[in-house]
Amino acid sequence: MRVFLTGATGFIGSAIVAELLAAGHQVLGLTRSETGARALHDAGAEPHLGNLDDLDSLRGGVARADGVIHTAFDHDDFTNFAANCEKDRRAIEALGSPLKGSDRPLIITSGTGAGSTGPGLPATEDVFNTEHPNPRIASELAGAMLSEAGVNVSVVRLPQVHDTVKQGLVTYLLDLARRKGVSAYVGDGAHRWSAAHVLDVARLYRLALERQTAGARYHAVAEEGVPTRAIADVLGRGLNVPVKSVSPEEAAGHFEWLGAFAGVDMSASSAWTQARLGWHPTGPGLIADLEAMRHHEVAH
Repeated sequence: MRVFLTGATGFIGSAIVAELLAAGHQVLGLTRSETGARALHDAGAEPHLGNLDDLDSLRGGVARADGVIHTAFDHDDFTNFAANCEKDRRAIEALGSPLKGSDRPLIITSGTGAGSTGPGLPATEDVFNTEHPNPRIASELAGAMLSEAGVNVSVVRLPQVHDTVKQGLVTYLLDLARRKGVSAYVGDGAHRWSAAHVLDVARLYRLALERQTAGARYHAVAEEGVPTRAIADVLGRGLNVPVKSVSPEEAAGHFEWLGAFAGVDMSASSAWTQARLGWHPTGPGLIADLEAMRHHEVAH
């Protein structure tokens, strides 16, 4: 297939490029810079200049493709997270509009929280919690509207995606611990965050593309839940800073914008995904990657 991939030069997107090319697909990768275009060309993909704000560039990329994978998201400023989620909703609507009336697949990206049924319960693929407080559900709401209009939409929900350089929200916890001189967790640190290695995640996107199951929701989860206390401990050891608990009332002040996530259980199951796609993660676990990284050198 000729695949239009947004976020093609990003952390996850660049791994998807390599995965798709190795499987014999062609990649048309969205990039907003000449530097990104050169990187895509060197990787064996064809660059397509544009960005999430240029909806015409998104529709133009879709017109040249047999299928679409959407991983781009504005991660530059999480203090504007809700606005960034609205931007993603508009981008998904633009990507889907040229696909109406065809069976070409569109795979969008969301977070595992959309499958949560309640505190402490692992999120599952058969649930879409439209009342979840995370603004990222806007992405799946946009996908649902496209699905009702006849677009072949499926969703990949992400946990904390990691290697030894980046680890999703954990990367920002590392920066915070470095800046404040303490690695903290909320309460007893029993809240769990699901996780998966970036190469396993890239393989799941490819399998979802090839399966082309309209309406499917996949969880890119290798570890159902890593306790936040264990995450704080490994960051503390790596940075050689104290590890401490903060109360739920103190969380917003200590963690700043991360306070909205720090004390939340974000565990998730991928049992259905693994059975449906034959996807079996093989990469290192989150703690192993955190232990192997150079903590003082890595910044987001």
